[in-house]
Amino acid sequence: MHGPNLNLLGEREPGIYGETNFDTLNQHLVQYAEELHLQAEIFQSNHEGALVDKLHDSRKEFSGVVLNAGAYTHYSYALADAIKAIKIPVIEVHISNIFARDEFRSKSVIAPVCAGSISGFGLLSYDLAVKALAEMNKS
Repeated sequence: MHGPNLNLLGEREPGIYGETNFDTLNQHLVQYAEELHLQAEIFQSNHEGALVDKLHDSRKEFSGVVLNAGAYTHYSYALADAIKAIKIPVIEVHISNIFARDEFRSKSVIAPVCAGSISGFGLLSYDLAVKALAEMNKS
């Protein structure tokens, strides 16, 4: 699940987010999930309410969510409440190291209600999160 501006990967600040475009990332994630015997569905929205709705729907469809909430990470208590409500693991993911950037980015209001957080490993952050969900689902 991708939040605001992530649809512009490859175009937006490539020095921070890399040059891989959004579609290529998503194709990779679907393929990687299949290799781990998981089924992945990709969702992206620039709208907070759409992300909340998708989290709600996910509780009935999936055993976990990988979420890059983008800027909503830092102030969306609506997303935090949705994550807390759905009772399936949500792994917070960030391409950049949010703690090494602007001061406002070092606070995540969703981290306390997520199963875990991964940041700073570029697009590999997503793979690590998918792998973590696969391991969690073995139990």
